[in-house]
Amino acid sequence: MVKPAEILSKKWRYIIPTIWIAYLLAFIDRVNLGIASLGMKQSLGLTDADLGLAAGIFFIGYFILEIPGTYIVERFSARKWIARILISWGLVASLTGLVQDKWQLYAARFALGLAEASFFPGIIVYLTHWFLEDERSRAVGLFMSAIAVANIILSPISGLLLTVNWLGLEGWRWVLILEGMPSVLWGIAVLFMLPDWPREARWLSEEESRWLEDQLRKERESHPPERVFSWLTGLKIPEAWLLAAIYFLATTGLYGITFWSPQILKALTGGNSVIVGVLNAVIYSVALAAMILVGRSSDRSGERFLHSAVPVLLGAVGLLLAAPLASQPIAAFLAILLAAAGIYGFYPPFWPIPQRRLAGVARAVAVGLINSVGNLGGFVGPYIVGYINTAAGSSLAGLAFLAGSAMTASVLLIVARGLLGGRGAGAAKP
Repeated sequence: MVKPAEILSKKWRYIIPTIWIAYLLAFIDRVNLGIASLGMKQSLGLTDADLGLAAGIFFIGYFILEIPGTYIVERFSARKWIARILISWGLVASLTGLVQDKWQLYAARFALGLAEASFFPGIIVYLTHWFLEDERSRAVGLFMSAIAVANIILSPISGLLLTVNWLGLEGWRWVLILEGMPSVLWGIAVLFMLPDWPREARWLSEEESRWLEDQLRKERESHPPERVFSWLTGLKIPEAWLLAAIYFLATTGLYGITFWSPQILKALTGGNSVIVGVLNAVIYSVALAAMILVGRSSDRSGERFLHSAVPVLLGAVGLLLAAPLASQPIAAFLAILLAAAGIYGFYPPFWPIPQRRLAGVARAVAVGLINSVGNLGGFVGPYIVGYINTAAGSSLAGLAFLAGSAMTASVLLIVARGLLGGRGAGAAKP
């Protein structure tokens, strides 16, 4: 006799850890430039504007291949595509540690974006092959918790690596070289560990895999008649573009604070790289707790829009408070904690919204669209903050811009809630 709770337990044990580690490595290789910049800035003669452009140009390459890669995940093999992504981005990430000037740095970051493109939306689509609607916010929350954990792990380790000088190479180079290698190894492991569909999982019995695929099929068939399956649907539906705009604004805040938080903490405390690393880890420990709690609450209630809008609004408040409190380091640090918790708490309830609206390849393309357009905020946030900081001569000047982006995302979520009439909210967990 099939036991649904046992199947759910197996999914949590086998699927989530594999993709979680992959995303952990992705985020380490994506944002370790923020820590490396503490040594790189002087070594390569970079301004804050140069660093902001280097951080943001990643997302131009990321944007170009996002939708095609997501389509591949849905129509062919998630396992092979995700493995390819891991191996290629790991190699590029390590080679970034050998750059000699800002132009080589820009080229390496652009190539890293191309290599990693479609990983995140591919995983979001992949989760629909395994998890039912009322499980997905928790699944996304657990998967995306790797962002916060990456910063918790990355910050102190990278802070220590900055102090070394091995084989004549400065510490910031070792940060990039050593933190890229695990991605290559995990990419090889994914080829053997990640089944594309329940019927391919060796850890499910034939009866269990048949039951799970039957439940997923019934859920797809229960979709309202307006749901269509053409891949063009993902590009034509206005709601997809609205959600992409919301994601863009929230992501502008997320990457702005993620990349610049080491510089902000250094400005607030005047501390060395190790102290900055530890404080950065504290910030993302709080962000991790927020992601898990908000995702759990959203799944229990079945509500998605307000669960995304309220946290990102609180994030905006934290960002607005941080700069005026700069003369009081403890109060400013607490404001940054609120900002990180709020902005990161936005993500787990957000992604079930487009998943409920569409199905099949239309869903894959829509998710790719939302993530690709949205992640251009990863270019805008770091670059504009770097530009503002350079012009103002302060590492805190750009926080108001990030706050404005987060606040606008919150307002648009309320608008989207009214326009969609509750669609995309997700069903309450029984």
